[in-house]
Amino acid sequence: MPVLRSAFLALSRMRSLRRFCESSNTGIRLSSRFIAGMEPFDALRVAEAVNREGLAVTLDSLGESVTSENEAHKAAEVYHQLLDMIAIRKLNANISVKLTQMGLELSPELAENIVSGLVKHAQETGSFVRIDMEDSRLTQITLDIVRRLNARPDLRGVVGVVIQAYLYRSQADVEQLLADGIRVRLCKGAYNESAEVAFPNKGEVDANFIRLSCMLLDSPLYHGLATHDEAVILEIKSFSAQHGIVPSRFEFQMLYGIRRDLQRKLVSEGYNVRVYIPFGSEWYPYFMRRLAERPANVVFLAKNFFRR
Repeated sequence: MPVLRSAFLALSRMRSLRRFCESSNTGIRLSSRFIAGMEPFDALRVAEAVNREGLAVTLDSLGESVTSENEAHKAAEVYHQLLDMIAIRKLNANISVKLTQMGLELSPELAENIVSGLVKHAQETGSFVRIDMEDSRLTQITLDIVRRLNARPDLRGVVGVVIQAYLYRSQADVEQLLADGIRVRLCKGAYNESAEVAFPNKGEVDANFIRLSCMLLDSPLYHGLATHDEAVILEIKSFSAQHGIVPSRFEFQMLYGIRRDLQRKLVSEGYNVRVYIPFGSEWYPYFMRRLAERPANVVFLAKNFFRR
């Protein structure tokens, strides 16, 4: 499985294959299991349907490193539109944002300024902004920006961040974020990291995910635990029950199109569940990381290509 994971992550960086897939009807059809559609209204329609099933959502306009300030502002405008539509439609939804899509690699100041506008908009409309985590070379600068935004009295509590359990540094990062009163979305991690910075095998990643989940559950803040792993979910349920942590204190988070049965089961048991709903024409890197993260998805896609 590690070889297959590395192969998909390598494919995710192939520009020629990306261009072909994102313009191919077959590629778009394959991606539709995990991508809500190409346009914001596709995502909003899916969000309404998911809300009707009792699940919250977070909306992600797909796209990563931009090449100009104009592109960064255009990407942000999509999110401003989403925040307005979430409020108008009264959706149980928030947004997830990648800093490289907001111009981080052009100028950290540009990205921070653009995101601060989004967080302010979210505060005004009663929503929330989650800053996604990217590869480990951007971890520190991402955390620095989130901490500065949250330190502003007008934005405190309206911005959160993602922590990846496969990084060695994540326990220290969680401790700092809890001290700062910042909400965390904990996931396992989906980038190709070296053994110098990340746990090399699944067992170690799972153990760290559980350890960090318990730290988050022990805090008074409302956090999201992002996993489809039923064994890990059972550990979290057991810990919360033993420590008197009621289900309303946290939420499980899952990806659109993956383990819908488990999403519904958790809701029926009284747990909060949030579904991460991505959309947009720049779907290829996200799609390949989903295949790398869970190779069983390849078999699933093959079985369901001719069946909806």
